[in-house]
Amino acid sequence: MASKKNENLPIFIKKYFNHRYELFDNLQTMIINNNNRNNVLKHRKFVVSGLLTLFLLVSSVSISQTSEDEKNFQQCKACHTIGGGKLVGPDLKGITARRDEAWLISFIQSSQKMIQSGDEQAVKVFNDNLNIPMPDNNLTDDQVKGILLFIDNDGKLAEGEIAEAGIQADSATAVHSDKDFAELIVEMKRDETRNMRSVFVIMVLLIIISITDLILFKIVKAKWIHYVIVLIAVIIVSEIVVVEAIGLGRQQYYQPDQPIQFSHKVHAGQNQIDCQYCHYTANTSMHAGIPPVETCMNCHKLVKEGKQTGTKEIAKIYTAIENNKPIEWVKVYNLPDHVYFNHAQHVAVGKMDCAKCHGEVNQMDQIIQESDLSMGWCIECHRTESVQFVSNKFFEQYTKLHEKLKSGEITDVTVQNIGGDECAKCHY
Repeated sequence: MASKKNENLPIFIKKYFNHRYELFDNLQTMIINNNNRNNVLKHRKFVVSGLLTLFLLVSSVSISQTSEDEKNFQQCKACHTIGGGKLVGPDLKGITARRDEAWLISFIQSSQKMIQSGDEQAVKVFNDNLNIPMPDNNLTDDQVKGILLFIDNDGKLAEGEIAEAGIQADSATAVHSDKDFAELIVEMKRDETRNMRSVFVIMVLLIIISITDLILFKIVKAKWIHYVIVLIAVIIVSEIVVVEAIGLGRQQYYQPDQPIQFSHKVHAGQNQIDCQYCHYTANTSMHAGIPPVETCMNCHKLVKEGKQTGTKEIAKIYTAIENNKPIEWVKVYNLPDHVYFNHAQHVAVGKMDCAKCHGEVNQMDQIIQESDLSMGWCIECHRTESVQFVSNKFFEQYTKLHEKLKSGEITDVTVQNIGGDECAKCHY
C-alpha cells in the first residue's frame, strides 16, 4: 500500500503546480479512497472542508482582474472548473442550461439556506458532492448573473466588457478623472499588501494544522500529504518574507491624508504654478522644502474660495496665520537614514525635471509616492539617464568627456559616466 501511494506522489505534485486547486481534488480523493470509505467520510470530512476553506480564502484574496465578473469568479475557481471536469464541486460548463437562473442565483448566494429549506435539487447537489458545504457568497443578483455570463463565455470576457474595460483604462491613463488613475493604483497596491498578509497567515495556519495532526491527532493517515502541504506552505511563506524584507523601509504608493485638502492638480496643473515657487529650496538645498503659510497667503489674500472645497479648506490657512502656527504637512517621500539624497544636485546640477521622480504631480489631486525609491531604481536611472552635460558649468572639469563628445566618440553622458554609481555618492 505504501509503494502505491509513493507512485502517485509525483503526479500529485505535478498537478498542483499546473493548477493549484487540483491539490484538493487529489487530497480529497486520497483521503476518501482509503480502506474504509464510510468511516473516513464520517471522521474526516470536516478536516477536508477546513483545508478547502483555507485555500478558498487564498484564492479569494487574489489580485483583482480586469473585469468584475472575472474577479467575482476567482473564489469559485477553488472548487469548480469551466470545462475542466469535476474538481471539488461539479464542472460549471453549461450550468445555465441545466439549472434555472433564479435557482442558481439563490444557490450561489446561500446553498446551505436552500438545503436547510428542503429544496430537492440543492439537497441532491450537496449529497452528490460528498456533503462538503459551499460557503455563502455576499453577491448581488446582478453580480451572480455576471458570473453566469462569464461561465457561458467559457471563462472569457464578453466583447462588450472587453471594450468597456479598454475604454476605462484608456480614459484613466489619459485623463485623471475624479477616480484618479493614481488612486486606482494605490488601491491595487493596498489590496496586494492585504492579500499577501492574508496568504501568509493562511499558510502559517496550514503548517500548524498539518504538524498538529501529524503529531497528535493523526486524522489524515497518509503522512506524505502533511509533508507536501508543509513544504508548499513553507516555500510560500519564505517567498513572502523575502519580498517583504526587500521592501522594508520603502513605501511606494504612500498617500497620507493632509491637514488641508491641497490639490496639486489645481495649483500646478490648472494654474501652472511652478514647483519651485512653493518648494523654493529644491535647487539650493538637500531638501525641497515645505512652503510656509506666508507663501500660501501670497495668493490666498485674494483667493478666498476654491471651486472644489469652497471656503472650508482655505479658512484653515487663515487659522494658522492667526494662531501663528505652521501647517503640519505630512511628508510623502521618505528615505532611510543611511541614504543621502540632495535635491540641489539633481535639480540645479543635473537639470532634472521634478516629474522624473515624483510623477505627474500636476495631475494629482492628492499627492502619492509613485516611485519605489529602491536602490535598484536609483542605480538604473544613473545608468540610463543622460545629464545636461554641454554648457553646464558644474561639469566643466570633465575635459575628457567633453573631448569625446566633440569628436563624436560618445553621443551623451550618463550619471554613471561621472561617478554616479559609486557607493559613497549615496551612502556616506
